[in-house]
Amino acid sequence: MALSNDQKKRFRGIGHDLKPVVTIGANGITDTVLEELRRALNDHELIKVKLAAGERDDRQAIVDYIVTHTQCEEVTRIGKITLLYKANRQANPKLSNIARHSKI
Repeated sequence: MALSNDQKKRFRGIGHDLKPVVTIGANGITDTVLEELRRALNDHELIKVKLAAGERDDRQAIVDYIVTHTQCEEVTRIGKITLLYKANRQANPKLSNIARHSKI
């Protein structure tokens, strides 16, 4: 299910103050990195990822790979930072960036 423009706008607002939880460097996507992304998305629902290496096309390929293999959605990307979202109906409210910011 694609995110609506209103959802994307809300998530960008939440994501503005987040720090990247995963950095993808010159080694690209490894199984360990993919597992960490899955864990972070499961715990936090909305995460920032820093793509520290590669050209624009390489970074796009990495994001496409992440989206495909984690079943998440890209909310936005600015330069080498991308914001990813994956809903978790059973997310811990103390860890979920969505739940924590919904109470504000």
